Parts: sequence; C-alpha cells; structure tokens
Amino acid sequence: MAALKRLASLVQKHRGQLINDWIALQQDAIANQKHLISQSDLQRDAEDFFNVFEADLAAGEDVPSLGQTLLFLERLTNDRIERGFSAEQITASIFTLKKPLFRLLSEHLEGSPADILDLIQASSDLLDRLGMHAVTRLVDIKEKLIRQQQAEMMELSTPTVKIWDGILALPLIGTLDSARTQSIMESLLDMIVATSSTVAILDITGVPTVDTMVAQHILKTVAAARLMGAECLISGIRPQIAQTMVHLGVGFQDVTTKATLAEALAHAFALRGLTVRKRELE
Repeated sequence: MAALKRLASLVQKHRGQLINDWIALQQDAIANQKHLISQSDLQRDAEDFFNVFEADLAAGEDVPSLGQTLLFLERLTNDRIERGFSAEQITASIFTLKKPLFRLLSEHLEGSPADILDLIQASSDLLDRLGMHAVTRLVDIKEKLIRQQQAEMMELSTPTVKIWDGILALPLIGTLDSARTQSIMESLLDMIVATSSTVAILDITGVPTVDTMVAQHILKTVAAARLMGAECLISGIRPQIAQTMVHLGVGFQDVTTKATLAEALAHAFALRGLTVRKRELE
C-alpha cells in the first residue's frame, strides 16, 4: 500500500517527463511507420492514459483494480489496430513505459533497500498487468476475426444452387467435418423450404476422400432432406472413392448415386417428369 502511494506521488510529480520519454520510445518503435499516428495523437493518448492511471492509483486499494486504465487500454488497442499497428507495436507501446518509469524510480527513490525493492516490484507488476491485458485484448480481437472469416468461408463453401424448378444442387468441395456438415445441412434444408424443391443433388466430385465419418455425415444430410420431403441424389463418386467405400464397408444402398453431375441432373429431371430434348437450330 505504501509502495503504491509513493508510486502515485512520483508519477504525478514527474508526469510531464514520463510522457515525453514514453512518446519518444513509442516513436522509435514505429520509426519506419510514423505515418500510422501523429505526434499530437501520441501526446493525447499518453495524457489520457496517465489521467486514468493516476486515478486508479489514487483509489487507495491494496491491489489496484486498474479498472479505468484497463478500459482505456481496450479502446487504445482497438484504435491502434484500426490504424494498422502490428501486435508487436501495440504491446511495445505499453511495455516501453517501463524504461522511463524505472529510470524515474532510480533517480528519485529514497529509503531502505527493502522499501525500494517493494516499489520497483509493485511498479513492474502493474505494468505487466497492463501489458498482458493489451495482449489478451489483441488475442480476443484476432480470434473474433478468425471466427467471422471461418463463418463467411463456410457459407461460401456450401452454395446451394437452384438448377431448375424443384431441383437443387449442392456441390461440395474440400474436406467434410462435423461443423461443415452441419452448415451444409442447414443450407440445404433452408433452400428446400424456400424453393419448395423435391429433388436435391449432393455432388461430391470435389471431396478428396470419403471415409466412414464423411459417409455418415452425407447420410445424415440425405436423411434430413428426406424428412423435409425432398429426394437426395449423390453424384461425383469417382472409382477410387468407390473402391475405398467398398473396402471400408460403407455404402449408400438406400440412396440413388450417379457417377457424374450430368447423370444426376438427368435423373432429377426424370423424377420431376421432365424431358430434355435436343432441338435442331434452323
């Protein structure tokens, strides 16, 4: 508690020097990218930081919650990301405060070695907390972005196309797993309802391998479509995949399968009572 009071007093007394030294170090960290932020913005951010940091230290808690400072760092991190700062540059902008702060402590500390050590340790712990909070915020933002991109890619990787009135096609490309199969099923069922389709073609030409798990995923999708009143056809079963499925003992006995999408489409037309005829152009 006494160490934090001394720290608060020193920070308040030498605030101007700390801010100037800290800004200089931040500018050095982005020496080749100074266009990312202006001197005035760095000055403003430093002033705002010390406003909340001093307020948190003055709260008189044995272990400062640093609530205002942590919230400020979240906003600062968001701002720096939008400006184009790298994760290393953002974390460096926090941890570089240690150097001018420790220099200040070494120049102005008085008292017993134990008291001095307590103050240095308390100061280091506080700045480590702030730096780690910035790192955590960065990770949260990156993970959110990754999840968003994964969702967008998942949606784009399962395009359900209306081929004809009452006929849908879902070309599958890439490896199938539980999450993607769930997305495929939802996309297909939604389109069946939206278009009142009675035939759906699952084309697996672009699926590299079909093992027991992939086959089960496909069968679940077929079963779900049938519950919605649509007949599912599977196309694109290549010779290598057919041999693998036989070897694994996996089969689609209750499902109509075709070698190519063209054959599946012809069968879908037949199920709908449609006939494709070649017309000679005059």
